[in-house]
Amino acid sequence: MRFIPTKVHGILDYVVGAALIVAPWLFGFAGVGGPAVIIPIVLGVGLIVYSLFTKYEWGPFGFIPMPVHLVFDIVASLFLALSPWIFGFSTEAPNVWVPHVVVGVAVIIVVLFSQPQPASVKATARA
Repeated sequence: MRFIPTKVHGILDYVVGAALIVAPWLFGFAGVGGPAVIIPIVLGVGLIVYSLFTKYEWGPFGFIPMPVHLVFDIVASLFLALSPWIFGFSTEAPNVWVPHVVVGVAVIIVVLFSQPQPASVKATARA
């Protein structure tokens, strides 16, 4: 059931990381300040950094195993999705908290369908 190759997952990592960094301005909640703004920016930067160090096609400094990367994704995404309630900004306008929840849940879904090893590792294991 895991049909998203790590090569595609890696591209999504960098796209989602960049989108999280610009989300406060993209969705118009930069003026709210506080955790609503800081959390997506920090998680976006973090996602890009640990992606650079993941052992997959898009990780130039690869030493983090892909299964560990997927655990990081799940933990960060749960935190992102729950952050409006943890930090109390769920009562703000929907453009503030909905992106946190939608992106968090979407990344969890992507992780559930992502392959836990790059194709090169699977091929080596079969040989």
